Amino acid sequence: MKQASAIVTEEGGRPCHAAIVSRELGIPAVVGTQVAIKKLTSGQMVTVSCAEGAVGKVYEGKLPFKVKKTNLTKVAKTKTKIMVNIGEPDQAFTYSFLPHDGVGLAREEFIINAIKIHPLALLAYPKLRDKKAKAVIAKMTAGYKNKTDYFVEKLASGVAMLGAGFYPKDVIVRLSDFKTNEYANLIGGKQFEPDEENPMLGWRGASRYYDPKFEKAFRLECKALKKARDVFGLTNIKVMVPFCRTVEEGEKVQAIMAQEGLKRGKNGLEVYVMCEIPANVILAEKFAKIFDGFSIGSNDLTQLTLGIDRDSGILKIAGVSNEKNEAVKTLISQVIQVAHKTKRKIGICGQGPSDFPDFAEFLVSQGIDSISLNPDTVVATKMRIAKFEKTLRRK
Repeated sequence: MKQASAIVTEEGGRPCHAAIVSRELGIPAVVGTQVAIKKLTSGQMVTVSCAEGAVGKVYEGKLPFKVKKTNLTKVAKTKTKIMVNIGEPDQAFTYSFLPHDGVGLAREEFIINAIKIHPLALLAYPKLRDKKAKAVIAKMTAGYKNKTDYFVEKLASGVAMLGAGFYPKDVIVRLSDFKTNEYANLIGGKQFEPDEENPMLGWRGASRYYDPKFEKAFRLECKALKKARDVFGLTNIKVMVPFCRTVEEGEKVQAIMAQEGLKRGKNGLEVYVMCEIPANVILAEKFAKIFDGFSIGSNDLTQLTLGIDRDSGILKIAGVSNEKNEAVKTLISQVIQVAHKTKRKIGICGQGPSDFPDFAEFLVSQGIDSISLNPDTVVATKMRIAKFEKTLRRK
């Protein structure tokens, strides 16, 4: 995807994986067209535009465009922290020049994709059944006495680059949240991943980390994060646990982290939980006892509140998957109140505020502490929020 000027897909909706990854890579994407394969041909010159609202356009030929420049020194300050979503370490120093308050979501998945090898394939290298994958891994890890050191070093370096780019401001790194089908696509991965009918709702997030089938791989992640924080000295790096279904899961994950030197509170380490499952809202007071804060994942929260597969290619279903739905907004408002009551930090790193300025205003009106945005929407949204906060003060 990084090689593409734009992404156009047949299937998927606004919160589908292709759309999310494209946004964070800064690549224009038009998804769910259902006619692209019929209308586009190899070698054809087109212009893809996502600058005209919620509906993307694909124009025939190469069209001229204008570049609008904004003086960042004149962007007003906001009470609500405006943070950045980022995944690609190479972009860290570029995006660090935006008017920001840190990184609200740094994805490990981009770094692991660059590593290319499934961590369990490195751990079980002598027993790998895929001879071709084994040969590729041998070549890629040449010079490493222990194959696992390759994974730890590459992940630590990537995370450290994100932390350094935005230092000393907070950089919240989310632990790996690949689904089984995504992990299977890594080199050597098929041997270790089950086939799931709906990976989006399956073996992902916290449920992996303490599972005996994956725990050793999770410990490699912990070693990499510890190296980035304690060896490279980037203590502005915080850790976030995704898709944590129960409080007990959160406790199990943190117990393993502590064994690997990532103990909450030690050396200033803060541990957050993604609030993306209705259970996270319903039991927010209990989650608040074991985590330092919440980060609302509005894509998954919407999906699980409305019972929608956000990777669905059926447009009429994808079309109702919207954070502005009253039920979703009610849950968000509720968890913000609980966070304030329990004196825990509360932010959002989901897609909603980047796409819908009025939704960002709703979050501000509810008193959210921080909003993390895709880089291309930071300036415009920050300016709008500054104006909205001024209106609220007058009232």
